[in-house]
Amino acid sequence: MKIAQVAPLFESIPPRLYGGTERIVSYLTEELVRMGHEVTLFASRDSDTRARLEAICPKALRLDARVKDPLASHVLMLERVLSRADSFDIVHFHIDYIHLPMARRMNTPHVTTMHGRLDIPDIKPLYMEFRDMPLVSISHSQRRPLPWANWKKTVYHGLPRDLYRPVFRPGEYLAFLGRISPEKRPDRAIEIAKRADIPLKIAAKVDRADTDYFENRIRPLLCHPLIEFIGEISDREKNEFLGKALGLLFPIDWPEPFGLVMIEAMACATPVIAYEMGSVPEIMVDGVTGFIVKDIDQAVKATKRLWSIDRRACRKVFEERFTSRRMAQDYLEVYRSLEYAKFRPRLAA
Repeated sequence: MKIAQVAPLFESIPPRLYGGTERIVSYLTEELVRMGHEVTLFASRDSDTRARLEAICPKALRLDARVKDPLASHVLMLERVLSRADSFDIVHFHIDYIHLPMARRMNTPHVTTMHGRLDIPDIKPLYMEFRDMPLVSISHSQRRPLPWANWKKTVYHGLPRDLYRPVFRPGEYLAFLGRISPEKRPDRAIEIAKRADIPLKIAAKVDRADTDYFENRIRPLLCHPLIEFIGEISDREKNEFLGKALGLLFPIDWPEPFGLVMIEAMACATPVIAYEMGSVPEIMVDGVTGFIVKDIDQAVKATKRLWSIDRRACRKVFEERFTSRRMAQDYLEVYRSLEYAKFRPRLAA
């Protein structure tokens, strides 16, 4: 198939540091190329891909100090996509909703993966208007605010099978990986580690929007001898950070659409302690890949049981459910169904 992948421009593909959506776009693109498909990636010029790169801007917008209006580059990208749309069998969007008016008027089959939260009141009228647009969810729970939308499939994220090397011997510290923000609840992770008397290493990005939260709520908690704040780490550093941990803490306080870090930990054979919210019950296998908890008391008790987890079984769940190969096959099923739907009336006539 001739496939267009339309990526956000805030980070490169793959991202240098933090960036869940961009990382998934990269894994999907490279897997489709390996499977023999002709893929064009619309992204920033500093992206690294085996697909044909249609560069829109010189580098990731977040890293370019000259950029004042990121919307301008995205509008430019949409014009480039539209001008070439007829040369593709499918156009796959990963940019929320900015493309919807254009996509509705395209002749080429298209689909949009929803990567973010959908429980924001402002977007409900938008998706009511565009309820004909074909969408893919990244968990079943993500769909709950918009159950009437034109959902085609739930496709769980996947990682390249050999991206991370499993570490089957448990480490001696707890890990928190991702982003410092109120909904990720690093304060909970710190409290859990202190009450469990286990060291905690925090490898996390601080967005500009969360600077006040970090300075006022989190930084004062970092002075405890059990707590080590590392900051943002690269993909290359994740294997050691996660693999050598006793367990990953995922104490979220929001309806997480997926939670990529959970399967990154599983790929490293590291169990997860996660709060029962959003996608967690779909991704986790309680007692096999870690423990699902409801509060800090349960989380503290779960840290004492991490040694009972068979880390080989944890890795096996990753290999069976969360590889990029499986993800690509699921998306190909969606692409082909949309391509068939386009030509079905013509064939019937």
